[in-house]
Amino acid sequence: MRSRLILCLALAAMPSPLLARDYGQQGTHFPIIEIDLLNQIKRKLHAMEASGEIDRLNQKLKARTISRVNRPKPVAGIMRALRSRSWKFDPTITLAADIFDDKGRRIWAEGTRVNPLDTVPLRQKLIFINADDPAQLKWALSDKAASKAKLILVRGAPLKLMKTHQKRFYFDQGGKLTAHFGIKAVPAVVEQQGRVLLIREIKLARKGAPVQ
Repeated sequence: MRSRLILCLALAAMPSPLLARDYGQQGTHFPIIEIDLLNQIKRKLHAMEASGEIDRLNQKLKARTISRVNRPKPVAGIMRALRSRSWKFDPTITLAADIFDDKGRRIWAEGTRVNPLDTVPLRQKLIFINADDPAQLKWALSDKAASKAKLILVRGAPLKLMKTHQKRFYFDQGGKLTAHFGIKAVPAVVEQQGRVLLIREIKLARKGAPVQ
């Protein structure tokens, strides 16, 4: 009797197809339309090409690129030196992993302290200037070692200066070098002294001579 009761309860708990009902469609229905994204992009490009918008965008991009090449974005946070100061910079690094040569031979082990100046000395001193400041430009070009130094701009138009002075000018793109050396003001000079670098920020008079 008890087993029959359990069987009846189990059957009652199971879904019965006799209880299923078809309620039909409820509310508004819309067909599913799959948009071909690639075709949509192609149609947009064809429309832009027909209207001349692509040519206008290309010309705008070209002009902006030329402008950036002629006058790169100035390095942020670099001011004119209000006082002279100097410090030494040790470029020694501790290797975070083993260094291997092209034949797979380990040449330096992880944890080794390496000074790049031991293998690649700084043969030219680096002079950082704001070339929009006439005094800094005059000082850099009149420096006795300027002919052998690398002139690196933090602001200015390097291509125009190269054409005018027939000398190569570089630009500290993104301020990577000044940030690496800790330079906050210009003009600044970086030169090698033994196994370290001597860095100097130099206060100039308005006419371009160093202030003693």
